[in-house]
Amino acid sequence: MKKKIKKVYFCRECGYKAAKWMGKCSECGMWDTIVEETVKTSNLFKNPAIQQNKFYAEPVPIDSVDITDEVRVFSKIGEFDRVLGGGLVSGSLIVIGGDPGIGKSTLMLQALFGYASMDYKVFYVSGEESVKQIKIRGKRLNSLSSKLIVVSEIDLDSIFNMVKSVQPDILVIDSIQTMFNGDISSAPGSVSQVRESTMRLMIFAKKTGIAVFLVGHVTKDGTIAGPRIMEHMVDTVLYFEGDKDNIFRILRAVKNRFGSTNEIGVFEMKEAGLFEVKNPSAVFLTERPEKEAGSVVTASMEGTRPILVELQALASSTNFGTPRRTILGLDQNRVALLAAVMEKKLGMHLMGHDIFMNVAGGVKINEPAVDLGIIAAIASSFLDTPLGNNTIVMGEVGLTGEVRAISHAEIRVAEAKKMGFTKCILPKSSLKRMKNINGIELLGVKTVSGGIEVMF
Repeated sequence: MKKKIKKVYFCRECGYKAAKWMGKCSECGMWDTIVEETVKTSNLFKNPAIQQNKFYAEPVPIDSVDITDEVRVFSKIGEFDRVLGGGLVSGSLIVIGGDPGIGKSTLMLQALFGYASMDYKVFYVSGEESVKQIKIRGKRLNSLSSKLIVVSEIDLDSIFNMVKSVQPDILVIDSIQTMFNGDISSAPGSVSQVRESTMRLMIFAKKTGIAVFLVGHVTKDGTIAGPRIMEHMVDTVLYFEGDKDNIFRILRAVKNRFGSTNEIGVFEMKEAGLFEVKNPSAVFLTERPEKEAGSVVTASMEGTRPILVELQALASSTNFGTPRRTILGLDQNRVALLAAVMEKKLGMHLMGHDIFMNVAGGVKINEPAVDLGIIAAIASSFLDTPLGNNTIVMGEVGLTGEVRAISHAEIRVAEAKKMGFTKCILPKSSLKRMKNINGIELLGVKTVSGGIEVMF
């Protein structure tokens, strides 16, 4: 097989391919990320490593394709299964990314123990830890099972040979950045190695029907390290988010061919591992201060589940010409836009104040239904007037100061009632479409100014 050796340049952050070295990547804008790699090119289908996993399919009319119901595999971790779309599908390729030390390997080991307890054989391949280290963690997590096979290996050909002898139902590669493909001359973790290893594992999963999990590292901006095409090849992309100093972790799907991408799973990190948080609203509101200005509760929809979160705002006078806007857990541009609406429609001189905002519990919210809650929190801190502890605020706000309807208003209000709230301020247009809910007072508003009058 004739091979041609050539040198190419790849960006370590985004996988951009360049003809020559550059100080700054023209695709992602990162500095000093272009590295040189030696690539051997050959005919793809003459490569023995690819040929043994090659598809042999024939084109058929779409209406003659036999469809059978996919049997979902459950891990006994409800939050994990929820994010996967209701369970694991055979033959799927799933990548889980997250910051170092966030708990990716811990989550995978606990999930694999759940699969093993359901009588599925699972194969855990670690390229970063020895089998003794895995045993120590498994003992601490109480996740030891004879159905859970572990090995420490990075050579992809050796792993495929082991899979033939073990014949597992589920395979986990931890992590994809440590895998080595002998057909590529570059070092493990390089763009070429990650791309080719993912391609081979994708073909393997589709041909054998074995579900494959890939654990991946993330870059500075939070995306999975390696070529961007990697996220296109896999079936599901999950991100495990959270702050190391915070006990809560959030598992979020950004791509899922077998379910919704709006679901999140909430976990609490303890000494004995990760534990499900089945009622996130109660946890996030546990330490909410009473009768404090700048604290407002709003309702966010995460998939099919409403979650009540506390928005905290601090508006303080500034000594500088340009006021600061420090935002955590919310879209900074959205908060700046709403502050401009308050300046124009409410007459609040926020240009002379720094604004700091935070979502308690480390949650990230990115939906317009919390706009009115953001305005209420900023106004409460600016006026130094607390909102009632039993009041919840929700609604989308337009640039002209109107309060627009939100989706799933009834579900949000029902969750607020269940958590003990007695007053709900929401868009008047949403109120007209809702049935009357006993036990909670519903106040509909049409404009921002009308909402502020009702609140304060």
